[in-house]
Amino acid sequence: MWPRARVPGWQADKGETLLNSFLKIGADGRVVVAVPQAEMGQGAWSGLAQIAADELGADWRTVSVEPAPLGADYANKGVLIDMLAGVPSGMQGLARWGATRMVEYLEFQITGGSTSIRGFEAPLRAAGAAARAMLCAAAARRWDVRADACTTAGGFVLHKANRAAFVDLLGDLDPDDAPAEPVLRDKPLLVGKSLQRLDIPSKVDGSARFGADVRLPGMAYAAIRQNPIGATRQPLGRVALPAGAKLVETPDFIAVVADGWYAAKTALDALAPRYTPGPTPPGPWLEAGLKAALETSGTVVRAEGDTGSGGLSVDYSLPFLAHACLEPMTATARIADGRCEIWAPTQSASLASWAVAKALDIGSDKVTVYPTLIGGGFGRKVEKDAAVQAALIAQAVGRPVQLIWSREEDFGHDMWRPAAAARMRGKATPAGITAWDAKIAVPDVGANFMTRNVPIAGGDPQAGAAAIEGAVAMPYAMPAVRVTHCLADCNVPLGYWRSVGHSFSGFMVESFVDELAEAAGADPGAFRLAMLGDRPRHAAVLRAALRAGGPLGAVSPGVGRGVALVESFGSIVAEVAEVKMVDGAPRVTHVWAAIDCGRVVNPDSVVAQVESGIVYGLTAALHGRVTFQDGVASTTNFDSYPLMSLADMPRIDVTIVASNAAPGGVGEPGTPPIAPAVANAIFAAGGGRQRDLPLVRAA
Repeated sequence: MWPRARVPGWQADKGETLLNSFLKIGADGRVVVAVPQAEMGQGAWSGLAQIAADELGADWRTVSVEPAPLGADYANKGVLIDMLAGVPSGMQGLARWGATRMVEYLEFQITGGSTSIRGFEAPLRAAGAAARAMLCAAAARRWDVRADACTTAGGFVLHKANRAAFVDLLGDLDPDDAPAEPVLRDKPLLVGKSLQRLDIPSKVDGSARFGADVRLPGMAYAAIRQNPIGATRQPLGRVALPAGAKLVETPDFIAVVADGWYAAKTALDALAPRYTPGPTPPGPWLEAGLKAALETSGTVVRAEGDTGSGGLSVDYSLPFLAHACLEPMTATARIADGRCEIWAPTQSASLASWAVAKALDIGSDKVTVYPTLIGGGFGRKVEKDAAVQAALIAQAVGRPVQLIWSREEDFGHDMWRPAAAARMRGKATPAGITAWDAKIAVPDVGANFMTRNVPIAGGDPQAGAAAIEGAVAMPYAMPAVRVTHCLADCNVPLGYWRSVGHSFSGFMVESFVDELAEAAGADPGAFRLAMLGDRPRHAAVLRAALRAGGPLGAVSPGVGRGVALVESFGSIVAEVAEVKMVDGAPRVTHVWAAIDCGRVVNPDSVVAQVESGIVYGLTAALHGRVTFQDGVASTTNFDSYPLMSLADMPRIDVTIVASNAAPGGVGEPGTPPIAPAVANAIFAAGGGRQRDLPLVRAA
């Protein structure tokens, strides 16, 4: 149904020996690991390489990585972990089999959903163990001993006093020695240690190559201006461009190509295009529509027990958010001999290659995508728009082109995190919550994303549990629960934003839990613990955060501490925030976090990612807000969408709770708890209940 003819698999360079789909060894002893996930600061390259190197028994100082090509072996089956969580147990096996085959068939590479380790731990361990078996078999033949009596460590095969470097055995390797079911190590050699990340040295000395660092012979530079949302561009009329500059027009954008980006941008600004708005341009009605949606009956996605009537009832709201990556959208394209090459900081080479092939009307096997390092992704760089635009511009001017969006284009044409609103009603005693009734209004991000990027799997927006993840399956034991999704209308493009639905449901749920604790006269920490009797992992994480953060509530005049607990992407995170009210405004001074993410590959990377998630979530909680007027986003640069500065950063302490559970994600779970923890701390500090984000409103 979808034929293709791809060059199979990963290739070995001169002097390299390919051991399997994930490992090769060079004549200089260098061990190269194929990594199918994008590196955008989260440590995926190093974490995945550490897993393979551990099973292989490699010397970490000799390990390097290469981005994996498209292929079934590199398809991210980890995206199915959360996607299939709601499938009935009797259908899990069949659903997983079918979905796995489809992901492999599509060669679907994507970095998102905190699935890098979760999705590739098993295949990388198997690849490392299989390669170890091959090396041990080669050494065993040389020494006339049993292969299973040999082991590996530090880049050598070992048997008693015998010792052979991997590189010295390459000529004796036999592919038939690779077992169908490799035996994994009982005890790790490298996994669990804070090894130096592979991407850091080049980022420090400036040699790392990001998207805008690509240089090709004869390359030109393009600046772009896209139509406002839903608008059409009026004819430009006579256009005067500087010598050597070229104009490219499509229905959706105009671009100017020149020998330098500044020259292209200056010429583009002089064009001053005009637009005709669409019939219903995005505007303030979007957020007003969310609150109106709460008055509808909605779709009940969870109903247990009788929630009755009465009790505490409050409303919450969260705004549209931008991804605000420091690196704006960029891509470089070269077209020659019926083929297209794309260099891009992409989270999905698959989506980029499919979209470019469609735009150029060529086969997807004629498109090669070279992923670069990503200067901030957060879900935005899953999208393929810049790659498609670069390809179309390169095709129009007949030379390689590097497209770089201006900051204004990057903010003005984001794929936004949707706004959301909730009406929460509940009852509680000091022993816990007795009734919980939540109505949440939010658009369907998944349908919006899939229709735009994978039309074969897209469809009309639907009300359902997937749209309000984190608000349906909660860790607390409650006798009566009712959760309703009210599907909200939205005509702006929506995308996956770091922690997706948990980014708003975490705020709603954990803020309301705190309000119910207050109404019941209970300590917020003890109140939560009382409802976690059958959730020992959650209770352990919460206790660790509470031990580190100290007493909750008011700790001194104008200073308070609040807590939040959220499970997302297979990991459990609790955060205690300390807030000091200064002239009526909150200043977050300290955050204590605890995480149970199952088996840990690199503790330092886990700590760094929890810190990163807190910074990202804190920026949004305090300042993040995007509004629309006549189809145009209000936010155009960092002056209207401020990021956390070093001067404003709180101290962050992270505790990793030891666990033997399967690996969970770490890139996103640190984000959801910070907004409610800070809001709860503001209340404790005497700043009142904060039910609407952002917490700091512009004057």
